[in-house]
Amino acid sequence: MTTKTIERDFREKVSAQVNLLAEGRTRYRVLTPFHFEDGDHLAIVLKQEAGQWVLTDEGHTYMHLTYDLDENSLHRCTRQQIISNVLSAFTVEDREGELRVPITGEEYGDALYDFIQALLKISDVTYLSRERVKSTFMEDFRSFMEEQVPAERRQFNWRHPQFDPEGSYPVDCCVNGMAEPLFVFALSNDNKTRDATITLLQFERWGQAFRSMSIFENQEEINRKVLARFSDAGDKQYSSLAGNRARIARYLQGIL
Repeated sequence: MTTKTIERDFREKVSAQVNLLAEGRTRYRVLTPFHFEDGDHLAIVLKQEAGQWVLTDEGHTYMHLTYDLDENSLHRCTRQQIISNVLSAFTVEDREGELRVPITGEEYGDALYDFIQALLKISDVTYLSRERVKSTFMEDFRSFMEEQVPAERRQFNWRHPQFDPEGSYPVDCCVNGMAEPLFVFALSNDNKTRDATITLLQFERWGQAFRSMSIFENQEEINRKVLARFSDAGDKQYSSLAGNRARIARYLQGIL
């Protein structure tokens, strides 16, 4: 496949604004409209190694994260788990800090799309540094659900086995055993709320029957437009976990 054909596939599968800038005979800078929160664009290179094309960030993503985070914190606890989950979901290799995706067959556009999604999701770990005191919201949410729902009736980080085997549209906790499963989301910030909105709309497109319940860490901190869009897609909502434990417990017991 020629580089012109590759570029065309990138544009068809990802964005019409994708361009390839030659930096050698078998090396191209991939210019995209996607960027980190601070405005810096993603650094992506397409190059050929041993006859195979590879997409790589050449270590830029982790380096960019260290502008706001201590490098060691990327490999501990919650941040490490987030990064590991993303790498696994999008089949991205971490080669001593360099993130890479070997391209199989002629799936150039698909590979670039997944690679961009992975880099953007990994960059989300910077949100964990915004609070001086570490939030335990997700741990509290998980413990609460474990207390209220029997193990055989719940599954954390659930994904639809048929429509979403890669886990692109995860549900924080799926409660089963009813005619319609209950999708429970733990929403801690604007990004998580947007992701939940997209997930709910995607399940609607797939024609799946379900109910949803959402628990915010602090609903007052969610952007009004983000919250409005989410409210159109979601069902039962609670503004916080701390002040609604009894109400949420009664709701869950009423449907189990």
